[in-house]
Amino acid sequence: METEVAPPSPAKKMAEEPVVDGDELSPVEQVRLTVPNTDDPSLPVWTFRMWFLGLFSCALLSFLNQFFAYRAEPLVITQITVQVATLPIGQFMASVLPTAKFRIPGFGSREFSLNPGPFNMKEHVLITIFANAGSAFGNGPAYAIHIVTAIKGFYHRKISFLAGWIIINTTQVLGYGWAGLLRKYVVEPAHMWWPSTLVQISLFRTLHETEENAGKRHISRVKFFVIALICSFCWYIFPGYLFQTLQSISWVCWAFPHSVTAHQIGSGRHGLGIGALTLDWATVSSFLFSPLISPFFAIVNVFIGYALIIYLVMPVAYWGLNLYGANRFPFYSADLFTSQGQDYNISRIVNENFELDKAGYAAIGRVHLSTFFALAYGFGFATIAATLTHVALFHGREIYQRYVASSKGKADIHTRLMRNYKDIPSWWFYLLLAVTIAVSLVLCILQKREVQLPWWGLIFAAALAFVFTLPISIITATTNQTPGLNIITEYIMGVILPGRPIANVCFKVYGYMSMAQAVAFLSDFKLGHYMKIPPRSMFLVQVIGTVVAGTINVGVAWWLLDSVENICLNSDSPWSCPNDRVFFDASVIWGLVGPRRIFGSLGEYSTLNWFFLGGLLGPCIVWLLHKAFPKQSWIPLINLPVLLGATAYMPPASSLNYTSWILVGTIFNFFVFRYRKKWWERYNYILSAALDAGVAFMTVLIYLSLGIEDKNLLWWGSNPDVFPEHCDLASCPTAKGISVDGCPPF
Repeated sequence: METEVAPPSPAKKMAEEPVVDGDELSPVEQVRLTVPNTDDPSLPVWTFRMWFLGLFSCALLSFLNQFFAYRAEPLVITQITVQVATLPIGQFMASVLPTAKFRIPGFGSREFSLNPGPFNMKEHVLITIFANAGSAFGNGPAYAIHIVTAIKGFYHRKISFLAGWIIINTTQVLGYGWAGLLRKYVVEPAHMWWPSTLVQISLFRTLHETEENAGKRHISRVKFFVIALICSFCWYIFPGYLFQTLQSISWVCWAFPHSVTAHQIGSGRHGLGIGALTLDWATVSSFLFSPLISPFFAIVNVFIGYALIIYLVMPVAYWGLNLYGANRFPFYSADLFTSQGQDYNISRIVNENFELDKAGYAAIGRVHLSTFFALAYGFGFATIAATLTHVALFHGREIYQRYVASSKGKADIHTRLMRNYKDIPSWWFYLLLAVTIAVSLVLCILQKREVQLPWWGLIFAAALAFVFTLPISIITATTNQTPGLNIITEYIMGVILPGRPIANVCFKVYGYMSMAQAVAFLSDFKLGHYMKIPPRSMFLVQVIGTVVAGTINVGVAWWLLDSVENICLNSDSPWSCPNDRVFFDASVIWGLVGPRRIFGSLGEYSTLNWFFLGGLLGPCIVWLLHKAFPKQSWIPLINLPVLLGATAYMPPASSLNYTSWILVGTIFNFFVFRYRKKWWERYNYILSAALDAGVAFMTVLIYLSLGIEDKNLLWWGSNPDVFPEHCDLASCPTAKGISVDGCPPF
């Protein structure tokens, strides 16, 4: 049933290439090569198919992504899976649904139909936008879910369902309010081209082009998808249940079962991962997403940065320099420790007001991090600073010129075609912004005991996000790099209001995620701009999809936190919540204890602040070398933000996640792309979607049929009481005099 299209008229139907002035063409070559200059405003978009498939895919992805978020390998099902899977379903619905027209009371003489015609690309785009909301724009569940998990799963305190629902949904949509008002600066101008959207447009066009067999012997994309999905579904019963050791085959640990050093070197989960392999797609695609959809140049950048940090910096820091007393702690861990290598008992330093108990903290002593975790923060500091300097030096002039051109230049063909549709009234965005801020303020005032964030903290976080949205949107729209505010926001609130962990994470989520959601909102709007989707349809689908996804996220989280025994408490459990563990540790570091006691004069890691300076100066050195040796074309290819941020997902990602991702990505996006290009063009993205979907459905089936009843196998390859990797000593310290249960003394 279709409710928003421009009135069909022969003048507006553009089945053929329209006459376009030379100065109306996009000034960006990549856009000219990828985005069609045509539009048919009469195509229906608000159809029954779009609403059914869109809401269903949004609900399914939000359920699956929240379910997987607590797993040891938190697979993220992205919109590409839905983008591929819904095409044959939409075409099937177009072939079987009745075409009869009917009227609905209250809508006058307007006629509706469950099947207004063939399944079209515009419906497909809106379904994918729904799905994108279901995966929190590719991040899995809503980021604010971490707050609920930290309170209920780690601190073991109480938060009401309503407070959790409000935090999650307001942080997801707050940025939409001001993002909509910025569209004329970063969506409509031709010079703001948003490179990441072109990948999706290429896939849409590939999927919707007519299948032409021409006597060639190959199977259709739909049949390939079904076969690959069934194979993925059936195979995952082995690494997922019957033979869990296949998740991480660390043969070095098996060869040297009593050597701590061998386990640190060979463990794919808690060490360097030398020689470790996996036959589990969830391990390959967790944290870094599917390697099949990452371009090879990005894989190479990640590999170089990963190799330098993991195989050079970390061995020197741990075994060579014993940096920060490295051998008193595990080689790789996101946990917090005492000075004697014991797990830090956080409950002993939290008082009844959910604030830092200074007497308890003084009794236990300073918080210590594994050297890997400490250096991960250092490289995070450097990455933030390097991103700012790199973008300013290597892209600053381009950004400035494109911003000037966007404010003065003539509208391109895509903006002209979009004027056939009704624009979104500004008051929609003002109303959304006002309602979201009002509800958030009510939460901070009436539920202050639960969220700890004062009302001025909310206003400060929103103002910070608003100020950064435009410049970061411009950076993303022109360079495809998106600096994050997460470390900056938690550092600021940690200095202003130390001792309150939930206030810190709430400030971080309102400040960081509001900006990130605003940028993602604008990116989707640019996709709709290129694909000629009515703006009002885009807005409503994004807002409705976000609220639906957030509601399902909090519902699934509540269910699992209340039903899975010891969820998030055991790092060797299938329900180890790795992302939530890092978020919880951050709440302790930045909020409860505070940066002054960790990275300041009262802490062990004050020298890590020099990484900010190193990050700022690093790109300057590269830029000066480029100016001094302009004929050396390889120098400007040194992208320090990418190299320094290569291991940004570690922890919680492990070395095996990285090595398997790099290996599989290289096979498909270098060798297959180069030597079997036709196969790659036809099946690569479809294979990625099928592998994700098969693993997702089998994992849910295993949990519902076996996990709820706690039915387990008891043998060497699959035992709930034994970590399936069999590298138990990888987490042991190696310092003399440090005694940890289960570890040999030195």
